[in-house]
Amino acid sequence: MPITDNVLVSIKDVSFAYNGELVLDSINLKIKRGDFLGIIGPNGSGKTTLLKIMLGLLKPKSGSVDVSESKIGYVPQKPGSSITPFPITVEEVVALGTMTGGRWLDIKTAKDKRNITDALEAVGMQSERKRLLKELSGGKQQRVFIARALAAGPELLILDEPTVGVDVEAQEKFYQLLRNLNQNRKLTLVIVSHEMDVVAHEVNTIACLNTRLVCHGTPKEVLKSDFMEKLYGKELKFVVHGH
Repeated sequence: MPITDNVLVSIKDVSFAYNGELVLDSINLKIKRGDFLGIIGPNGSGKTTLLKIMLGLLKPKSGSVDVSESKIGYVPQKPGSSITPFPITVEEVVALGTMTGGRWLDIKTAKDKRNITDALEAVGMQSERKRLLKELSGGKQQRVFIARALAAGPELLILDEPTVGVDVEAQEKFYQLLRNLNQNRKLTLVIVSHEMDVVAHEVNTIACLNTRLVCHGTPKEVLKSDFMEKLYGKELKFVVHGH
């Protein structure tokens, strides 16, 4: 699966094991420009491992991952756990996304400053740039961490369980933000989530993972009982929530 102008990530026959236990088995997947891809699956199905392989943080046991020259932004699980105890402002958190080549936080070019402002505006946090991160709600903190990733100017943004610990109202606003980034700013998105019903309603493509790639397609194609039984077992009860 070679990289083309329309493909940002091409995963071919990727397998991975932890201590001899197979976590991913012969995964084949393409992420195309403009996709809003949701990766779903039960706990321990290999979702986060696949993300880390895509990002180059882990090396596959076999197979290959080809990534275009596009920049990738990454929002990991619970990104604030190591930062919120410190007296760091929203603007300073977002500035971390512009740091390359070992530059210090307080050394910002004019381009950096524009990127920081643009990122804050993109997530609706410009008015709170001087506030301390720890003063914000969980939903607003997540917006800040997305802004941090956006400040580097990525074409692909990867988010791992981004709504954990965020209340329902904030989740709705969060997904509105993601839709805007995908549709209006033409940002390609990949989101891993355990909230299968919500993700299915928001994304345009779903990859169902349970060590192997059980299915990959549109929500309508994927949300068939036979696929869901393979993924979660026959006891699954699935309800799609509307807005």
